[in-house]
Amino acid sequence: MITTLKRIFKLGWLSFTRDGGIAVVTCFILVITIFLASSLFLLQNSSQFLISSLQEKVDISVYFKEIIPEEDILNVKEELSKIPEVKNVKYVSKEEALKVFVERHKDEPVLMQSLEEVGGNPFLASLNIQAFEASQYQKVTDFLEDPHFKTLIEKVDYYQRKPVIEKIFSLTSAANKAGILLSIVLVVVAILVTFNTIRLAILNQKEEIQIQRLVGASNFFIRGPFLVQGTISGILAALISLAIFTLICWFLGPKIEIFFPDLNIFNFFTKNFWTIFLIQISTGVLLGVISSTLAIRKYLKV
Repeated sequence: MITTLKRIFKLGWLSFTRDGGIAVVTCFILVITIFLASSLFLLQNSSQFLISSLQEKVDISVYFKEIIPEEDILNVKEELSKIPEVKNVKYVSKEEALKVFVERHKDEPVLMQSLEEVGGNPFLASLNIQAFEASQYQKVTDFLEDPHFKTLIEKVDYYQRKPVIEKIFSLTSAANKAGILLSIVLVVVAILVTFNTIRLAILNQKEEIQIQRLVGASNFFIRGPFLVQGTISGILAALISLAIFTLICWFLGPKIEIFFPDLNIFNFFTKNFWTIFLIQISTGVLLGVISSTLAIRKYLKV
């Protein structure tokens, strides 16, 4: 049995090296497919990180009438905190709002001069509200429409921010759908290319297969080398893809970190190396074996 397996692996390797040009094309398509599968894993985690960062900055503000005492505002804050959809509520006093504005625009003389001309503190006390999901802000706004609260509130800026909020929360969904669609297309292409490679190998070795049948070779011995050929293509493509993926992550990691200080894709890659390696090897071997099996069943009648 061990001798048979050795011969099968040897014949599979010889078949792979014999069809050099076709094998290169097959590996190239498989590399692209495997690379994309790995990129989707990285993209999903990176996009989740970026979206989470953006979500932390997304909120709606409720501004209260100037005559409303702080105690009433804090009561509203307490009521809002009881809503399941609300993630966080922060109270911003008039004084704090003025301080933030001055700090943010201290280098803009026109704005600072306008503030001096207005005199006093023109800002209103407010509550900054964060929800868990974009769709939940509407429910929070409806809650604030209650007559008990409406008499206290000057305005709610939800409708001004609604387009931005919805766009931010739709980024992950759109990116994932596009990635999955592209993956499906490339998987189909990879299977077809590998399938065609094995088909040509079977046709090229037609006489050898007939001789093997005549001398009584088993079906397993005849089919085995073609499965090995597909597996070799998948493993080789996975290793090439891993090398390219490593270099790209190493090169882009520091550059991306300039724009997103807490995101370094190379660090993420090293922490998840074995997961990514498993994804690439599994994808490569599965594509190779599936394509080979389909071609063998169709063109190799033994």
